[in-house]
Amino acid sequence: MQRVVAYVDGFNLYYGLRDKRWKWFYWLNIQSMVQNLLKPNQALVSTKYFTTVIKRPPDKQKRQAVFLEALRTLSDFKIFYGHWLSNPVTCRKCGHTYEVHHEKMTDVNIAVELMSDAFQDHLDVALLVSADSDLVGPVKAIRGLFPRKRVVIAFPPKRISAALKAAAHGHTFIGRNVLSKSVFPDKVVKSDGFVLSRPPEWR
Repeated sequence: MQRVVAYVDGFNLYYGLRDKRWKWFYWLNIQSMVQNLLKPNQALVSTKYFTTVIKRPPDKQKRQAVFLEALRTLSDFKIFYGHWLSNPVTCRKCGHTYEVHHEKMTDVNIAVELMSDAFQDHLDVALLVSADSDLVGPVKAIRGLFPRKRVVIAFPPKRISAALKAAAHGHTFIGRNVLSKSVFPDKVVKSDGFVLSRPPEWR
């Protein structure tokens, strides 16, 4: 059996779902999705999910918090956090200044975990759920340093990167069929008995 470690770019996946207007799939069991992408001769060792906690608006922050709590009920599942960087932008026409927020560290965190797992021989196949071309570097590095290991890209809905596709050993697309089999039940029970409910906006 091939050992698989999955690396999931949370916001890349989310924006793909948003662009498709597939809100039903926001309440997604990420680990189940990954398992539904595996081949019969593959076994999932762990799933690593990369995201950043949003700070506003409050309603979106609350929905994300509930979702992250649901993800924490999964075994062999780890969440890695980036952060937001704010840059002031001034309108050339009216002079108004406003803040533009950029998510930082996700690609770096994914690259570090990819290389670390490869060097420690934790995997035979790295399954990367992303279409971020900034990850071409570590994908190529793994190919060069570890000829017996494979990197497969799973492109989120409405997302593709020709550069990643060319760098990896193979690729697939995450479609409605896989997603429909990978949604949490409407209520998820934590180990302490607390019940997490799917946000009404995601129904």
